[in-house]
Amino acid sequence: MARTPQSTPLLISLSVLALLQTSYAGGIAIYWGQNGNEGTLTQTCNTGKYSYVNIAFLNKFGNGQTPEINLAGHCNPASNGCTSVSTGIRNCQNRGIKVMLSIGGGVGSYSLSSSNDAQNVANYLWNNFLGGQSSSRPLGDAVLDGIDFDIELGSTQHWDDLARALSGFSKRGRKVYLTAAPQCPFPDKFLGTALNTGLFDYVWVQFYNNPSCQYSSGNTNNLLNSWNRWTSSINSRIFMGLPASSAAAGSGFIPANVLTSQILPVIKRSAKYGGVMLWSKYYDDQSGYSSTIKSSV
Repeated sequence: MARTPQSTPLLISLSVLALLQTSYAGGIAIYWGQNGNEGTLTQTCNTGKYSYVNIAFLNKFGNGQTPEINLAGHCNPASNGCTSVSTGIRNCQNRGIKVMLSIGGGVGSYSLSSSNDAQNVANYLWNNFLGGQSSSRPLGDAVLDGIDFDIELGSTQHWDDLARALSGFSKRGRKVYLTAAPQCPFPDKFLGTALNTGLFDYVWVQFYNNPSCQYSSGNTNNLLNSWNRWTSSINSRIFMGLPASSAAAGSGFIPANVLTSQILPVIKRSAKYGGVMLWSKYYDDQSGYSSTIKSSV
């Protein structure tokens, strides 16, 4: 009588184990623009550390207001002083780095009063930062890759209308990427409805300044539970948004060795894993955080 090979179950087990241990590679997204001591956009991209750069922030818009961009100590948009940023945008894009304009932020005056208001803001963004035309482009004539929603105050409605309107411009030939930086409590009270549209390419969830869903000394449970909630609920590439140093946020900083040994190996198993987002370039310069984690992301 022929004997049944005993190796078959073992092979199946190893195959299942390999599937369970699939690890996805990601990139690092960085916010630039809120500290004049963080170097230029060109210098930022020339480090080779980042795959995505969010220029922060357009922090006044909507509800009939004249939009304003604030790049802290980098340049003065009121005197057309920020048009030179176009050189940096092109340099980054030539290196394969996607550059977004981040709208909103923790300080500013912005809101959307209606779907019509959202369309007006979308038209402004298209003509002044994306593929449209305007005589008053604050960052010059370079065409950004998309718009980042970092909505932390003001109205909670019509962000889905803005996302749809911006996405509609992709039909004109060049894709308009949409990204977002919601807080980790799910769903985000400002962006929950917008994220449900499924139009966002990258979502860098802020896993900091939110004790219920962030890392706290030695405890990864809340963080990982929240990560699982986001990746199971949102159909986008999800990034773990973190402070680049302990000084960059009120709470939620994760020591680099903890991130690389205890957290990244777990979250990289998700097919929706996109990488890590850091706030911000200035703090990353001080800490060297991205250099420490880059090979593990």
